[in-house]
Amino acid sequence: MQTFDMIVLGSGPAGQRAAIQAAKSGRKVAIVEQREVVGGACINTGTIPSKTMREAVMHLSGYNYQNIYGVNYRVKEKISMADLSFRVQHVIKTEIDVTQAQLSRNGVETLWGAASFVDPHTIRVTSLTRTADYQAETIVIATGTKPASSAKVPFNDRNIINSDQVLALKDVPKTFIIVGGGVIGVEYCCMFAALGVRCILIERRPRLLEFADGEIVEALCYHLRDRRVTLRLNEEVASVEDQDGQVIANLASNKKIVGDALLYAVGRQGNVDTLNLAAAGLDADERGRISVDQDYRTKVPHIFAAGDITGFPSLASVSMEQGRIAAGRAYNLPVHSNPETYPYGIYTIPEISFIGKTEEKLTDEDVPYEVGVAYYREIARGQIRGDTTGRLKLIFHRETREILGVHIIGEGASELLHIGQAVMALKGTVQYFVDTVFNYPTLAECYKAAAFNGLNRLGK
Repeated sequence: MQTFDMIVLGSGPAGQRAAIQAAKSGRKVAIVEQREVVGGACINTGTIPSKTMREAVMHLSGYNYQNIYGVNYRVKEKISMADLSFRVQHVIKTEIDVTQAQLSRNGVETLWGAASFVDPHTIRVTSLTRTADYQAETIVIATGTKPASSAKVPFNDRNIINSDQVLALKDVPKTFIIVGGGVIGVEYCCMFAALGVRCILIERRPRLLEFADGEIVEALCYHLRDRRVTLRLNEEVASVEDQDGQVIANLASNKKIVGDALLYAVGRQGNVDTLNLAAAGLDADERGRISVDQDYRTKVPHIFAAGDITGFPSLASVSMEQGRIAAGRAYNLPVHSNPETYPYGIYTIPEISFIGKTEEKLTDEDVPYEVGVAYYREIARGQIRGDTTGRLKLIFHRETREILGVHIIGEGASELLHIGQAVMALKGTVQYFVDTVFNYPTLAECYKAAAFNGLNRLGK
C-alpha cells in the first residue's frame, strides 16, 4: 500500500493550497480528485464560471457605458447563452491548466477517483478502472459543496435548474424566477437583469444579504428595482410546476409567479455523502458541514477540514487561506492569519465589497463610531468611467479614529477595498487617508473624500 505524509481530499481552493503548503515543507503529498479535472467547484461550476459570465455580460450589454451613451447602448444587440459560454469555457480551461501545473511543479501527486475512509489513516480511491487504498499520517478534507436540492422543486436540467446548470440554459429567458436572495441568487439576478431579462427574486428573509451593511444592500436593491427586478421578500416557495414550457412558482402566501425558467439557489450542501466519515470517527451536520477548531482540526487530531465544507463564509479566497493554515498547523509551521481582516467580495452589478464590522454590528456592541461617505459621482474617475452610482463608506472609532470597517458598492469595489484592508491590518487611522496623496484621477481618491466627510461630522 502506497503511503504519503498528507492526503488531501478535493482540489478546489482549500485543497490546492493545503497540498502545496505541505509539499513546500518537504512532505510527500497526494491530492484526490473525483472530477476528471482539477479545480473543484470553484473553477468548474462556481466562482470562475459565474465571474467570467458576469464579465461577458458587462461587456456585451455595454452596461458600464449606458450612463454615457444612453440606456439603449449595447456592444451586441442579441446576446445568446452561447456567447456567454464561449468566454467562460476559455477561462475555465486556462485555470485548470494553471492549477494542474502548480500541483505538478510542487511535486503533488494527483489521484483520480472518489475518496472514502477505510479507517482514520486509510483512504480508498475508486475510479472507473481501479480501486486502491492509500495511507497518510495527516488527512485534509476539502471536498467543498454542491447546490442544495428541495423536494418542492422538480429540477429538469432545462428550465428548472440549480446554480451549476445556468450555462446549460438553451436560451436567455425573457422572464427568470430566482429563488434565494443569498450571494449566488443575487449575483445571477444582477447578470440576467443587465441583459434585459425581467427577473423575480424570491427570498424568505426580510432583506437580501443579511451579513452585509444595510445601507449598501439598500443601494443594491435600488439598482435592482431600477433594472426592473421584482423583489419578493418575506416570501417562501411552496411548490414549483412546469406547465407547457412555462414555470410556475406557487408561494406560501398563495401568490403565483410565472416565468420562462427558474433558478433554485437556496443554500449549498457539503460533499460528504460518499466519504464514509464514520470509519474515520467523524460526522457532519444536516447540511454536510464538518466542525473544526481555530486550527481547522476536526475532533480526530490528525484529520483537518478546510474550505466550504466547514461552513460560513464559503468564499474562495478564505478557503485558500484555510487550506494553507490547516497544513501549516498540521506540521507546526509558522503560519499567521487574521480572520478579522478577511475581505468579502460579492460580484453583483454593481459590485459590493467590504471588510470589518457593519454599522448594525457596532451599534449592537455600543461602540462609538462615525461614518464618512464618498460618492463615485463626486470623483473625476467615476465620471470618466460612467459609474455615478457607486459609493465608499468608511467607519471609524470616534475617539481613537481607528478604521473599523470599509464598505463599497460600485464597479471595482473588490479591488478598491484592499487599500482599506491594508490600513486596517496595520491598525491605521482615518488620518492616514487625509495625509496620503492618491493618483488623480482614480477611484482611490474616494478614501480621502470619505475621510474628510467623516471627520467633518465630528465637529470642531
